[in-house]
Amino acid sequence: MRNPVLLLVGVLTLVVATTASAAVVEHTFNVQNLTVTRLCNRQLIVAVNGSLPGPRIRVREGDTLIVHVYNKSPYNLTVHWHGVFQKLSCWADGPNMITQCPILPGNKYTYKFKISGQEGTLWWHAHVSWLRATVHGALIIRPKSGHKYPFPKPHREVTIILGEWWNANVMDVEDEAVTSGGLPNISDAFTINGWPGDLYPCSQNHMYKLKVEPGKTYLLRIVNTALNGQLFYKIANHNLTVVAVDAAYTKPYVTNIIMMAPGQTVDALLVADQDIGSYYMAASPYSTSVGIPYDNTTTRGVVVYDGAPPIATPLMPTLPAFNDTATAYKFSSSLNGLKDGPHWAQVPKNVDYKMFVTVGLGFTPCEANRTCLGPKGTKLSASMNNQSFVPPKRMSLLQAFYSNVDGIYTTDFPAKPPIEFDYTNATINNYNPAFLFAPKVTKVTKLKFNSTVEMMLQNTAIIGVENHPMHLHGSNFHVLAQGFGNYNPSKHREMFNLVDPQIRNTIGV
Repeated sequence: MRNPVLLLVGVLTLVVATTASAAVVEHTFNVQNLTVTRLCNRQLIVAVNGSLPGPRIRVREGDTLIVHVYNKSPYNLTVHWHGVFQKLSCWADGPNMITQCPILPGNKYTYKFKISGQEGTLWWHAHVSWLRATVHGALIIRPKSGHKYPFPKPHREVTIILGEWWNANVMDVEDEAVTSGGLPNISDAFTINGWPGDLYPCSQNHMYKLKVEPGKTYLLRIVNTALNGQLFYKIANHNLTVVAVDAAYTKPYVTNIIMMAPGQTVDALLVADQDIGSYYMAASPYSTSVGIPYDNTTTRGVVVYDGAPPIATPLMPTLPAFNDTATAYKFSSSLNGLKDGPHWAQVPKNVDYKMFVTVGLGFTPCEANRTCLGPKGTKLSASMNNQSFVPPKRMSLLQAFYSNVDGIYTTDFPAKPPIEFDYTNATINNYNPAFLFAPKVTKVTKLKFNSTVEMMLQNTAIIGVENHPMHLHGSNFHVLAQGFGNYNPSKHREMFNLVDPQIRNTIGV
């Protein structure tokens, strides 16, 4: 979406599960090379337990999850449990060199953590480089035994994983972009549950099919696992009722289209209430960057009613234009939390720490004796508050913090931009060296335990306008307001929803 401002407050609630209903759920992940056929090509990928997507994990709120990861791939590896509250288990969160060092090829590591205070759909994925393009899967959290959903029980639950596919080794695609400093090659297809669908070459039989019974209700657990693609999702002639996002219940919201940034999940009820027949489900890109290439293709699966003629041509939904910001914004800003529902967290009354954080692109000078493909012979770079993060190499941030080791990071990440400017004015910002070359640093913000943080995320027009997915590890946040242009506290604080804001772990800014 174009130049939005996001205002949010991070908050957690602690719900202690009764030991009588809790269980230990144990899985083994064998991560290794796998050869698959997609888009007329045989491609070597890294996958878990020989499947794409990887294993679906089912737990109940209050359970303890144990996953033994055996890295049989040729690459370093960690696994992130995207959106799981890591209460007293932050070392199990998984980001490489942040909470752990990578699992080296030929080695193993065991993750163990409790699922507490949340229900719904999350997911897991590799957190080293681009491996998450193929190393990912759903993590389903159901209510503990004896507890119900805050909506009518569906006839069946269905996982819909949206993904991205390259006819190349994704690690090579990333290495090439990092080395050259240019944009990575765009994907060759989008996928639904690992299948591209019949609009792509050699894919007539590589399409996901969902069989439904007339009159029945289905809970779709939708996950956007794409690396770069923000996606519209729609089913022809059907409405969807959103009941949760990012494993947090929402006030039921009826819509005919869903927009998801990478990393987001949506739980939506689908009622099979149309004429007996076949209906395409489809996902297409949402892209706002002017002049930047993107994967302008559409993946589709099909919803088939029992009794539908086998040769019937499915109906195709009308999808938005790739740059339909109005539709994207309407969906993302229309959701409300289910106030007083299961695991509801009230908006805190008092704020202990305020942050105003600009997000955008920039440049890094090209190394000597190298040709870089970024603008004006530079490398592209990203920054927040004019600081471009560099992960440590000697030990993880968490280990350095826990062991009180100096020299790994500093605690002076700025709470506001070092220079105030007209953040969304592309004409002024595009070639201002004060904004373009952010220093490469390893800086953090150190917070007191149980403090409440108010963070305004301000997108910028430096180099170009782009929607940035922002994810908070191990915690949720209230999304108090969203809007366009430069944040103005005297005007925009009046927009804050302090009663029933949506709760998320990932938001598109």
